[in-house]
Amino acid sequence: MAEITAASVKELRERTGAGMMDCKKALAENNGEMEASVDWLRAKGLAAAAKKAGRTAAEGLVGVAVEGQRGAVVEVNSETDFVAKNDQFQGFVRNVAQLALTTGGEVESLNNAAYPGGGTVAETLTNNIATIGENQSLRRATVLEVSEGAVVSYVHNAVAPNLGKIGVLVALEGSAPAETLQQLGKQLAMHIAAANPLALNADELDAELIERERAIASEKAKESGKPANIVEKMVDGAIAKFKKESALLSQLFVMDNKTPVSDVVAQAGKEAGAPVHLKAYKRFQLGEGIEKAQIDFAAEVAATAGIKKDEPVA
Repeated sequence: MAEITAASVKELRERTGAGMMDCKKALAENNGEMEASVDWLRAKGLAAAAKKAGRTAAEGLVGVAVEGQRGAVVEVNSETDFVAKNDQFQGFVRNVAQLALTTGGEVESLNNAAYPGGGTVAETLTNNIATIGENQSLRRATVLEVSEGAVVSYVHNAVAPNLGKIGVLVALEGSAPAETLQQLGKQLAMHIAAANPLALNADELDAELIERERAIASEKAKESGKPANIVEKMVDGAIAKFKKESALLSQLFVMDNKTPVSDVVAQAGKEAGAPVHLKAYKRFQLGEGIEKAQIDFAAEVAATAGIKKDEPVA
């Protein structure tokens, strides 16, 4: 029997997109011959993932998990929303969110983590692509933790427990009662899901974003025809408003639309008799920032049938 090397397994995996263990088995079954192993995997349906790897995956699910004073949120994408209803896919997202509590928010570390039942997260994902029939990807993950207090999660548009379209984590530090922290955290998470703040406070807003807003405000102010000193004040006012509306702590709380979030947190601590500090938050919205490809389904069907798009079908 030919020796199965790590290099040959790697090559076969890169060529087919199949899982590591499947590649090892294919090489073993075919005496180490590469082309025969490729054909073996194709025959078993395990090489299908490679053909799907180039297709845009912008649907899927966001999953959250909380354990003790640590919380995780992950995004796993698929090509269609239909897959989000698949039990196998949902179970994968749920398990990955749970694993992230241990591995942290690095996708590479999470991909290499041992998956329940055997193999790694990456290998399981590859197998899922082959069996479900759509391209999928573990896009991102984040973990928040506090030394004292609570990390609270919330899922908007949930399709199953802890799985949905928008996932939010809120990290609250302090010695206030657990009930107070959970209630406040849930309200803040719902606010974050709805208001989509860009940073915790104004100082943390991206400098390039501020400059872009300043340029836009400047152009608008110049069109007013007012003197330069007035234009400058108009721009400064526009930027101050943008910062206030974009930073979480200065946003008006969605529950009453009049109280700044910072005051809501302070009041909760006052009523609990112990200070509460909003340390951090994280909001994942499914597919944000992914450019979805426009698919010509007529052309795709025609190509599959071996005819030209505009050719009449007898």
